[in-house]
Amino acid sequence: MPTLPSKTDNGVLTLTLNRPERANAFNLELIGELQDAFAKASSDSQTRVIVLTGAGSSFSAGHDITEMSSVREQDISYGEHLRQTYNPLILQIRQIEKPIIAAVNGTCAGAALGIALACDLRCASDETRLVVGFGGIALAPDSAVSLFLPVLIGLGRAEEFYFSNAPISAQQALEWGLVNRVFSPASFMKETLAYAERLAAGPIGAFGLAKQAFNKAVLPNLEEALNAEADLQEIASKHAEHKEGVAAFLEKRKPKYI
Repeated sequence: MPTLPSKTDNGVLTLTLNRPERANAFNLELIGELQDAFAKASSDSQTRVIVLTGAGSSFSAGHDITEMSSVREQDISYGEHLRQTYNPLILQIRQIEKPIIAAVNGTCAGAALGIALACDLRCASDETRLVVGFGGIALAPDSAVSLFLPVLIGLGRAEEFYFSNAPISAQQALEWGLVNRVFSPASFMKETLAYAERLAAGPIGAFGLAKQAFNKAVLPNLEEALNAEADLQEIASKHAEHKEGVAAFLEKRKPKYI
């Protein structure tokens, strides 16, 4: 099965993260496929709106922790990893001059949260749970979560949910403006695609210009923030706390930080 199946109807391209056995966690292959799909969609005149969702009961658990462990064992730089993967992906999402909707159908954590927040709009189901995630394995926020989350819900709330690693429910996310729509699980994709089709009937050229304006007004330091996150993640990755956090996660126990 492909890890990123796609389908286009009525001007709406739907991309589905398809690693359900790993809760749709990202690996290098999936990141590359998503970048390629976005690049094609950007120049495809038949694609007017893009919807990104996950197969099964999760949107995405973030980056595959088994691949992260392999990266750590190979002594590959976390900072360089971000500069080659998530940083360009986040910038790509913001630079595509077409509306992108994250159809967050279940758990969304870590780097996947950054990807969802980079999208222009977010639809959730009643079962959606948003988790910052990074603090759970003693990492700093990346994938622009350090910028998008406080912009959308305020600095105090962003820090609270990083520190606690507690999930944000769909209804709470709606009240705070973290998501735009919440639908029932039974009708989630039908309602989301109908919403996307209404947007696809609009002036996509003007939408693209508006997206440029919003980027300049609200996110002028996005690239700088991504680079700072990469530097901080490099420091965090070499700390004993991260090693213990990953070990505890894999062993399904509470970490013991000293």
